[in-house]
Amino acid sequence: MTILQKLTETIEARKAASPDSSYVAKLFSKGEDAILKKLGEEAVETILASKQGDKAHIVYETADLWFHCMVMLSHHGLSAEDVLAELARREGLSGIVEKNSRIKD
Repeated sequence: MTILQKLTETIEARKAASPDSSYVAKLFSKGEDAILKKLGEEAVETILASKQGDKAHIVYETADLWFHCMVMLSHHGLSAEDVLAELARREGLSGIVEKNSRIKD
């Protein structure tokens, strides 16, 4: 089992926990807006870490960002596996070709 699978299981298990006992449960109890606010905060912190250039800090903040992305995915009944499947689908495609395939008239 990969770390993403383990983390997905942990997030799913903690969704129903008491908000007093679990950070994940607390986020879910506050609803989607709280999850998205935290995701936005982590995105900004990741960008700032990148601008500073400290590799350890970049990794730390990216881990926080990925974790909160996983919480958001879980809120929608999705998981990291869904994102990995989409990345696999795109493998070998030009980024330009892939993006143009999404453009609707």
